[in-house]
Amino acid sequence: MSRDAEPDAGAGAGAGTGGGPGSGPGAGPATRSGRGAGAGAGTVRRTGPAPRPGGAPKQDRSRATRQRLLAAAVDCLAEHGWAGSTVAVVAERAGVSRGAAQHHFPTREDLFTAAVEYVAEQRSAALRALARDLPPAGSAARTRTVVAELVDLYTGPLFRAALQLWVAASNEPQLGDRVVDLEARVGRETHRMAVQLLGADESVPGVRETVQGLLDLGRGLGLAHLLTDDTARRARIVAQWARLLDEALPPAPGARPAGP
Repeated sequence: MSRDAEPDAGAGAGAGTGGGPGSGPGAGPATRSGRGAGAGAGTVRRTGPAPRPGGAPKQDRSRATRQRLLAAAVDCLAEHGWAGSTVAVVAERAGVSRGAAQHHFPTREDLFTAAVEYVAEQRSAALRALARDLPPAGSAARTRTVVAELVDLYTGPLFRAALQLWVAASNEPQLGDRVVDLEARVGRETHRMAVQLLGADESVPGVRETVQGLLDLGRGLGLAHLLTDDTARRARIVAQWARLLDEALPPAPGARPAGP
């Protein structure tokens, strides 16, 4: 399968997100040797195969294909559910062959658990970036912004896709352990980010449970939003919950006092 899959893995890679997480430093064209050769040297020895003219290095093309598959898997899960999301459907949406998809993800469970984890990691990165632009720690404006951002975690395609995985895992034994482990890891990271963004002091009794209550509230609001547009009611609840958190959460050491 790998012989047939490799050419497909590079198909259409130019459409990938070159600046995305998959195009990290260190992925470059084959290195060259013989730079010290004197003038007039007619050949240049290479340590690897020559890159294709005008083409991206094979490693970058493979990463771009993988990212397209992961993004397509999340979209398919959110739109069609577990039953309607097969490897073939995802591969077609991503613009690659089924063989290329199976080259990166040998099983259906590999593909969809990796897809949800991948997008969750991107969301965590966005929350970390948000931390640099938040209002001062301890301010009511900061709390309101953080609560709104955390609740929004549960209203987009990622939550819909994860929900489909939860439902499937309750009936698919081979998927159950994967999803339990994935949710535990994503849950820990989300909780850690919530504590950091709120500037909460978890050494104070009850603070950990209060922060977790916020995340549970967000999950419930996300479920309510699945069937109808719950935007207006959610905004009122977010505002009220932010006010309650300002009263319930003592500021972490070094945090500025809340402003008016």
